[in-house]
This record gives sequence, structure tokens and C-alpha cells, in this order.
Amino acid sequence: MSIHDTRVEVVITRHRRARRFVVRVRPDGRVRLTVPRGASIKDGMAFVRRQEPWIEREWCRLQELAASWTPGSSVWFRGERVTIDDDGFKARVREMAERELPGRCLALARDHSVAIAGVQVRDQRSRWGACSPRGVITLNWRLMQMPSSVADYVILHELTHVQHPNHSRRFWKAVEQICPAWGDGERWLRKHGRTIL
Repeated sequence: MSIHDTRVEVVITRHRRARRFVVRVRPDGRVRLTVPRGASIKDGMAFVRRQEPWIEREWCRLQELAASWTPGSSVWFRGERVTIDDDGFKARVREMAERELPGRCLALARDHSVAIAGVQVRDQRSRWGACSPRGVITLNWRLMQMPSSVADYVILHELTHVQHPNHSRRFWKAVEQICPAWGDGERWLRKHGRTIL
């Protein structure tokens, strides 16, 4: 397919557990189509064509996001807009995330008596964090771009998943108990999250 005179590759993957066609725009600019087992590639490509307006918007957004880390551009850092003054800023923020986020997660887990198996910092494109069935917490390095209170909410959200691996009413009640201001965090993420992720 083509977007603004740029040829965009569509990568097709078949997934046995997929229940429907899924289209994602990858950070490298390629489009990934997930095809359920038993579905046809032809139908999948027809689905891609129907999604072209969304794909174009998402592709352009990701291109702008990639360009936002160049000197002179403005990005979020610890909840404030800052101007980048050199090419190494993004790498330094990621290094900072590797140093700071695991310690913060472990401290919050200790404060709330949550036993976890470990903490990892990753470059995730579709989520802020995750909790594995083994109790390993994965955090997106982009938490460094948020206010510390919002990053803490994300961490506490994932820590709550250790006991409640879903988003049930009991889960949200537990979140409310350990993070009474969770609604403020959700509102910040809804307002600014897409400009970061």
C-alpha cells in the first residue's frame, strides 16, 4: 500500500489464537496484518483496505513521534514539556528508566506487601506496563515522560494485577485502596498518552 507517495510494506502473520483480523502500524513504518487460522489472506487484505484511513492517521502519527526526538523538538519529560538540545536525549531517558523504574516498582511493591518475581523495562508500543502470570512486572521506559504520580499509578495498577489478573470490579476496588488518586492518572493518560506512546 502507499501513504503520501511512500510505499508501505504489509507484513502478514497467521496466529492460531487470533479470533479476528488485526491491523497494527509498527514503529518502523510497516503495517502488520494478523490473520486468524482458517481465514483467507484475500479477506485479510480487504480488511486492510477498509482500514486505510486509520492506517494513514496512525502511520503519520508514528512518523511525527519519531521526528519529535530530534534537537529543537519538544517532548514530555517527568510531566513537563522540554526542548531537546542534542541527539542523545532519548538514549539518556531510556538509561534513566532502566536505573529508576525497577527500584521504584520494588519500593512500591514492598510498601504494599506485594510479592513480585522481578521487574523489566521495555520499549512497548501499545501498553504502559504488564504483569505476567509468574508475577514479573514489565514497565514501558516512557513512564519517565509522565508526572511521577502518573507513573506510580501505572506501577500500582500492574502490582494490583499480581492478585487480580483482570479488570474486574474487585481489581478496581483494590486499585482504589492502594492508589486513591488513580482517576487523576487515568485522565492524564487519556489526555496525553497518545502523544507519548
